[in-house]
Amino acid sequence: MNISKNKIKFIHSLELKKNRRQENAFIAEGHKTVGDLLSEGFEPLLIIHTEEWKSPVLLPSSTEVIETSDDNLRKASLLLNPQKVIAVFRIPDTAYSPTSFIDTISKSDKLQELILCLDGVQDPGNLGTIIRTADWFGIHNVVCSHQTADAFSPKVVQATMGSIARVNVHYLDIPQFLSSLPKGTPIYGTMLDGTDIYKETLSSNGIIVMGNEGNGITDEVRKIVTNKLLIPPYPANKHTAESINVSIATAIVCSEFRRVCNVNNS
Repeated sequence: MNISKNKIKFIHSLELKKNRRQENAFIAEGHKTVGDLLSEGFEPLLIIHTEEWKSPVLLPSSTEVIETSDDNLRKASLLLNPQKVIAVFRIPDTAYSPTSFIDTISKSDKLQELILCLDGVQDPGNLGTIIRTADWFGIHNVVCSHQTADAFSPKVVQATMGSIARVNVHYLDIPQFLSSLPKGTPIYGTMLDGTDIYKETLSSNGIIVMGNEGNGITDEVRKIVTNKLLIPPYPANKHTAESINVSIATAIVCSEFRRVCNVNNS
């Protein structure tokens, strides 16, 4: 079946954030990413696929499904090498209106989990990798400042390799969120004047703040951080790079938190 020009135009329009917000929809491509989103219960509005693709779940009757050729799929795809399926999904309500998430956190006596907080991470590739890292280390909620890249842009969705299906992303005012946390919640932030992470006492719950690629954590958020962490270079007295990529830094920090928690619980 051919894909109409209007349908192709609609799919391509979702490259832009303003159109994604207006339509409350985002694009995903490829068997892995689309399959994970379907399996986790994301609402599919449109699916365009070739004969080779098979859905891992029974699709809702409300979903528009178009089977087409590789050539026609290529016209609709945003990728250089299309991967047999393109899907348009509904953006979760909690992404841009996280009221219920904030209420649940603020009304609890103690934060029971680790939450990643991204203060101005602007590169889509970094954000996608961080979401994938959060998924790997069992972190279910990632809180983003309004200056952080949009998690539902095609580049970020592809970079998550399906992890966007299992990690809840919330956009909100970071200082306001941090100030609403239960009393005594540890707020960790990576900073050049921090304490060596390998010598610091880490908890199994709390907030891990990661800053902007060039400027780090904003001054307003820095004032709220209770525990400053440093990922030390090796060896300490050797001249090295000025910094490391924020997505790599996030992976190192998450790994150390999980390692310490496993040791303490063993």
